Amino acid sequence: MSSFSVKFLAPPILQNSSFYSKNTRLHATPPAQTAAPVPSAVVEGGDGVERLEPRVEKREGYWVLKEKFRKGINPQEKVKIASEPMKFFIENGIEDLAKIPIEDLDKLKDTKDDVDVRLKWLGLFHRRKNHYGRFMMRLKLPNGVTTSAQTRYLASVIKKYGKEGCADVTTRQNWQIRGVVLPDVPEILKGLDEVGLTSLQSGMDNVRNPVGNPLAGIDPDEIVDTRPYTNLLSQFITANSRGNTDVTNLPRKWNVCVIGSHDLYEHPHINDLAYMPATKNGRFGFNLLVGGFFSPKRCAEAIPLDAWVPADDVIPLCKAVLEAYRDLGTRGNRQKTRMMWLIDELGVEGFRSEVEKRMPQQELERSSSEDLVQTQWERRDYLGVHPQKQEGFSFVGLHIPVGRVQADDMDELARLADEYGSGELRLTVEQNIIIPNVENSKLDALLNEPLLKERFLPEPHILLKGLVACTGNQFCGQAIIETKARALQVTEDVGRLVSVTRPIRMHWTGCPNTCGQVQVADIGFMGCMTRDENGKPCEGADVYLGGRIGSDSHLGEIYKKSVPCKDLVPVVVEILVNKFGAVPREREEGEE
Repeated sequence: MSSFSVKFLAPPILQNSSFYSKNTRLHATPPAQTAAPVPSAVVEGGDGVERLEPRVEKREGYWVLKEKFRKGINPQEKVKIASEPMKFFIENGIEDLAKIPIEDLDKLKDTKDDVDVRLKWLGLFHRRKNHYGRFMMRLKLPNGVTTSAQTRYLASVIKKYGKEGCADVTTRQNWQIRGVVLPDVPEILKGLDEVGLTSLQSGMDNVRNPVGNPLAGIDPDEIVDTRPYTNLLSQFITANSRGNTDVTNLPRKWNVCVIGSHDLYEHPHINDLAYMPATKNGRFGFNLLVGGFFSPKRCAEAIPLDAWVPADDVIPLCKAVLEAYRDLGTRGNRQKTRMMWLIDELGVEGFRSEVEKRMPQQELERSSSEDLVQTQWERRDYLGVHPQKQEGFSFVGLHIPVGRVQADDMDELARLADEYGSGELRLTVEQNIIIPNVENSKLDALLNEPLLKERFLPEPHILLKGLVACTGNQFCGQAIIETKARALQVTEDVGRLVSVTRPIRMHWTGCPNTCGQVQVADIGFMGCMTRDENGKPCEGADVYLGGRIGSDSHLGEIYKKSVPCKDLVPVVVEILVNKFGAVPREREEGEE
């Protein structure tokens, strides 16, 4: 068997151009604000503070934590109180900040907090430790849909940064571009707006990119087209890219997805809110799952809220859940501020009651028994060529090795989308890209394009198909180990030693924050520091096993702790042989 190798390159991004409509931008007008719920008589800590009293109040257009709830709050909450992060966008504070050298910004605590914390509300992440003075910029990309024009624009941004610039497809179906310097940000923001993109509210205590079915609208077996819902959610969350201050001061980050297929490509069990398609008395709508999350100290699967909403109430329900979390979530230990901790504290019925109080009519129907997702469905592979529901057209799924893309790649992807498809690209949570709406008569020519032959293969090596990796310590200061290049190298080495008959989902994450979502993988690798056989410190990984996705989802558990990275190949080989039926290549060749 020939080995496989990959060079790293850079990214793209998007807007909603559709095969079926003309660049229509959906607008979601937030429902009128409902009155705050009447506090119950639950008393917290004997200090006379009622637990169900909202902890925040609106002042001068922004939600802030009340003084009486500020005891014991975490440092990030103090940063928000000291200066409102959204002012950089809404009051155009970024213009002035961008004119100051970053070395000068570092001299004062407040402006240093601007650089390292508050700018995350604008989607800007300073890579202080490993990329000083440069930022990663995260885009909103509802449903992972982007256009060739957006992709070219993002390519033009990173191209100017040379080897410092690249892009990644993320595990939330969007783009992150790297190498950005602060003086360029005002101009980049204008360019994003011109192509229908925004980076607003994509970091820190905000709602992250709404995830949907990457095959929405083209899948012959889809349950519902998720694009209208994810677009409306994104437009509501950002107030049509103007900034929605009602949901920008959450206790922690918050994830949402809309399920559109039996395959559960969207991973509902790891989202704070998941809309699961279900009918009720002849009406189409969604049952609701809540509370799924990962953190260094705890990982939890989403649980049923025992609630169903008609399709028209997707936005009011999202607003009500966010308001309940914003109002009542605790703001102390950051490891205990995700929404599931609030659900645990109030009980699912108590949390449901708080959501219900914040619905427009203060009513919430119980869940429906008419689920539309087929639980015995076998998850389909979207890589390669597959027929669409539109006769005469196909989509082509491309494998993007660990999600890394370079500017030239992005330009080429844009060209292919225009020449062979409808000028559209789809991103997936497995860090891959789909070209939809390809006329069948053009398939052979597309498959013979150099990019699909040399870098982004429609049919990659079987062990590469399920490979996912976070940024790693190449750029991220929190990552303990390098992930992307190592993930590819370990997979290549393992592929030389064993043969497998089905894809194995292997995820890599550089630290316990688990951006690489190792707990949902067949085999997961979480970066750590350990010691080698000589007792010297070295990069290592905790190995996870048994994560499942789909209707029988299950989070993986620790299989072996603190394995030096140089010793991972034999460990993976052993797991594949003993747990996944892999055959050692020596035995396979001997049998032939």
